[in-house]
Amino acid sequence: MSTEPSSSSPSGAALGRALLAYCEARRVADAEARRELSLNELDARALIFVAENPGARPSHVRDHLGITSAGVTTLIDRLVQRGAVRRDLDAEDRRVNHITAIVDLDTPPWSRLRAFDAGIEQALLQVDPSRAAQAAELMEHLTAAASR
Repeated sequence: MSTEPSSSSPSGAALGRALLAYCEARRVADAEARRELSLNELDARALIFVAENPGARPSHVRDHLGITSAGVTTLIDRLVQRGAVRRDLDAEDRRVNHITAIVDLDTPPWSRLRAFDAGIEQALLQVDPSRAAQAAELMEHLTAAASR
């Protein structure tokens, strides 16, 4: 099966190629960051989620990643051992843990996990806001269509 987008218009084909190139560049950047940090994909996704949701419960991490309770326990254990997150007992219910990132994802080396997206955000600052809004609308439409 070909990964080349099929389109009846040259501009549609070019857009398809550009989208595929973006996805591949992001995948490569993410893989390289995980390799440099010695994290697997699930651990990296969990760490980003926890950093964006300080005090998240393990069940929130589990639901976000779509893994089992045992899987999230093992995953959080790995991140605690790496010194990336900490577990805090809930003051009201000692059966409940809250997970908090103790690394700063905005500073090296941890910033590598979001470097590609940060680069895109910086590039978007140079784009006319109305053009960016049109592109966002198109991306949402294409994503919804491809997900059906």
